[in-house]
Amino acid sequence: MTDDPMPGVPDLGGDDGCGCGSACGCGGHGAAGGPGGDRGHGQGGSTDIRSDGGATPANVDEHGKLRDVEFTDPAEGASQDVYDSPADMRVQRPGEEDLDLDTPSYEIRSQMNDIETPDEKTWFMELDEAVIDDGRCIQCGTCVASCPSDSIGIGDDGLPELVKMCTGCSLCWDFCPRGGLRYERQWKITGGDDNVTGAGDPITEFSAKVEDDWRENAQDGGLVTSVLIHLLEDGEVDGALIATESDEDPWKAESFLATTPEECIENAGSFYNQTMALGNLDLEQWAHKLDVPVEEASLALVGTPCEIEGIRALQDFEWDYASHESGVRSVEYTIALMCTKNFNYKRLVGEKLVEQRGVDLDDVAKMDVLHGKLMVMGTDGEMLVEEDVENFHDAALKGCDECADFTGYCADLTVGSVGSSDEYSSVIVRTEQGLDAWNRTKDDLDYHDLEDRSAVGKLQGWDKKKAFDSLKRPFDPDAPRFIDYTDHAENYGTELNPHDRGH
Repeated sequence: MTDDPMPGVPDLGGDDGCGCGSACGCGGHGAAGGPGGDRGHGQGGSTDIRSDGGATPANVDEHGKLRDVEFTDPAEGASQDVYDSPADMRVQRPGEEDLDLDTPSYEIRSQMNDIETPDEKTWFMELDEAVIDDGRCIQCGTCVASCPSDSIGIGDDGLPELVKMCTGCSLCWDFCPRGGLRYERQWKITGGDDNVTGAGDPITEFSAKVEDDWRENAQDGGLVTSVLIHLLEDGEVDGALIATESDEDPWKAESFLATTPEECIENAGSFYNQTMALGNLDLEQWAHKLDVPVEEASLALVGTPCEIEGIRALQDFEWDYASHESGVRSVEYTIALMCTKNFNYKRLVGEKLVEQRGVDLDDVAKMDVLHGKLMVMGTDGEMLVEEDVENFHDAALKGCDECADFTGYCADLTVGSVGSSDEYSSVIVRTEQGLDAWNRTKDDLDYHDLEDRSAVGKLQGWDKKKAFDSLKRPFDPDAPRFIDYTDHAENYGTELNPHDRGH
């Protein structure tokens, strides 16, 4: 028998004063386990060594109670790595100061999992490889508007660029008029079987001009500005996405949302570079100008035929386009500007006009492309430049050569100068919506039937021939709307899966 209350269990009820019993590890017992030993509490024995071999915490007193705690402020401007590198430099491994620690390229994916990308999954890197890096981007901005994760932005060079991780949804490729969008199929989907020949299948056509005093600063007859004014005044739209001149670069166009007739008049006239219009449909940036919530806004869009093709395609699908969703859905009127080609701003204005021809941009009042010539008019009425537009071909966007849409097949209204005499604009009414806009405007116009339909048809025919010569894929309005990347790569010789080689 034993005197222990429970055999094998230490007696925790000793009267040693510390309350720990025979299992005490705090040194409250004597050497033999009783009071008065040389390790007793306050008996002159050391309390620095614990029974578990550890040390007494510095912030706890001899009775185990927390002392007043003082925290030391962290050091400022001091490196926290062990190699004594400056605090504002990235930590590198010793002896490898030049080590590149940037985000690994997409080839890491195949190295890690040995899985090939399915052919139907297309990434922004494919679009970049096949269109942007190849110099074929027409700067319409459709890829920016289509991205459901806001992964694509606009770079300082005016071209689309990846701003965060691509999800591989394929939409940027599918909607690009130089990539996956078979734009001629979009003509037919928008306007019907007859909308693919000649200048399309218009409702009616006019030559018209505005008689108001402000027209002298407008392009040709001032028709676009007049239509926008009437849509705003009648409350049909809350704003119009148009072009305005950059504050930093003279004669460089930027996107602008006009919400008053005065703003439309102030920005009348044409520029000859793209604005990435569809890349500026995030209406939050314009919310301060709108009198309605962005999700309720109604807009008119003025753009080149490729931009109108893009917005029509986007609106055909009930997908969520992230920050551009409200903008895509808000466009209710589209006005296409007749266009054979557009230009890179730096190459046209900076090199061709300023450097090579000595044009002072402060002296320029107007630019125009008319009768196959590029004309630059001075503020004093003098013609500063009047040359065949082909002399400026190497300043044009390369991708424009592949466009067969001179007259804007997908628009509600098409406006230009071809087919009308000086100071008149040619107006092609294509849809019921376009007819509504025309009827709201016509009473303030001097107009008559289109003067020269053959001129429009001839230039449209020339534009198509140019496109047929430049396109490396079949031109087929009856083929599927979207072109697989693999099919494009076969026609254009583009590399498949460029992200697998460290794009």
